[in-house]
Amino acid sequence: QVQLVESGGGLVQAGGSLRLSCAASGSIFSIMTMGWYRQAPGKQRELVASITSGGSTYYADSVKGRFTISRDNAKNTVYLQMSSLKPEDTAVYYCNAAHRDLRINSWGQGTQVTVSS
Repeated sequence: QVQLVESGGGLVQAGGSLRLSCAASGSIFSIMTMGWYRQAPGKQRELVASITSGGSTYYADSVKGRFTISRDNAKNTVYLQMSSLKPEDTAVYYCNAAHRDLRINSWGQGTQVTVSS
């Protein structure tokens, strides 16, 4: 499996911005699909955004136009730039690394994002 370490969470006012980072261990980062998920209290974990090894991206409808996912393969790092944050974006954000054929499905420890109104 892959070790993932998230950083960049915190407290921000509505309308503000944060950038989350997720650093991955190992030498196969470039071939993995990377995703950001979030889980709010009392709710199920949901996919926020993902990026494939080829750079194709997916965004949940709730964050389209506000969040941007990107990756730097040279640094083994995936980012989530979050702008125009809303109180409903408050959650623990988790990084995920996946590769179907290699049977990899790894999670980071999570980072708290709190948006105050």
